[in-house]
Amino acid sequence: MKKEARYYRKTGNNTVQCQLCPHNCRIGEGNHGICGVRENEGGTLYSTIYGEVTAVAMDPIEKKPLYHFHPGSGILSIGTKGCNFKCPYCQNWNISQDLRAHTSRYTPEQIVNLAKENGSDGIAYTYSEPMIWCEYVMDCAELARSRGLYNVMVTNGFVNMEPLDDLLTCIDAMNIDLKSFREDSYRREQKGALSPVLKTIERAAGACHVELTTLIVTGLNDTFEEMQDIIDWIAALDRGIPWHISRYYPGYKYDSPATDIDFMLEVYDRAVKKLDYVFCGNIAGSYGRSDTLCPVCRSVVISRTGYRVRTGTLKEGACAECGTALKIVQ
Repeated sequence: MKKEARYYRKTGNNTVQCQLCPHNCRIGEGNHGICGVRENEGGTLYSTIYGEVTAVAMDPIEKKPLYHFHPGSGILSIGTKGCNFKCPYCQNWNISQDLRAHTSRYTPEQIVNLAKENGSDGIAYTYSEPMIWCEYVMDCAELARSRGLYNVMVTNGFVNMEPLDDLLTCIDAMNIDLKSFREDSYRREQKGALSPVLKTIERAAGACHVELTTLIVTGLNDTFEEMQDIIDWIAALDRGIPWHISRYYPGYKYDSPATDIDFMLEVYDRAVKKLDYVFCGNIAGSYGRSDTLCPVCRSVVISRTGYRVRTGTLKEGACAECGTALKIVQ
């Protein structure tokens, strides 16, 4: 379904400039932006994916991954097709990069009603890149808020500040990918840039619950130097932001071996010296590195086995053993 896009300007001669993300694509008549789903028709920019849903499911909130936002709950999760990044190792390439992916049409009212019917307390915009779906996400999120539901976004963080600020008026939690800490890597692999992502993290961290994920990709960002740079940057911003380090597996256009587990465990051991909450993902059993520990007394506040969650010494967002406030949203 087409709907006139937000965040663009007309530049004459039936051309437009999209101002949703830092690509700031200049789009001629009949063409679309880098994301593939924002199209110029007659000098007006349209979203071609409004209400077009590729996947809808009830997921554990931990799958987003969000470990400190309503732990142990299920959340209605929806996604669409398209992305403003071009990661050659994309783990969801079949919907993010294949614009022929099948969709089903849902109105915002239908999505909110579906969440209510399934006993979900919120809606997650996930699977591909929800920022490029912003018209629909905002309409769903505003309606969800009015019906007492919270909103979660899983995003690459590559967005301009005006649309981000508008989204943050109705988004309660974000998991933001921090794919690398090198500008040249973002340019080469994502066809994007690092600095706007860092700005998104900084802005969002002051407005909603934020957790970060770094997929450690063999041969691209798997050096201790780069991982230490990420650790230091997060620590300087807020050492209490949860950081998920995730294991890459070969897929899409990238066939390097899966991430070395010993490397990930060493990164974990280095990270916990500066960050309060670090988690290993995409590893069977996670080697004990998936529990939430109190940063003061080290008691197990939340234990996790896969997506099975058991609260230990967590009480009203604090450690029941020592009383430390943990900023866990329950």
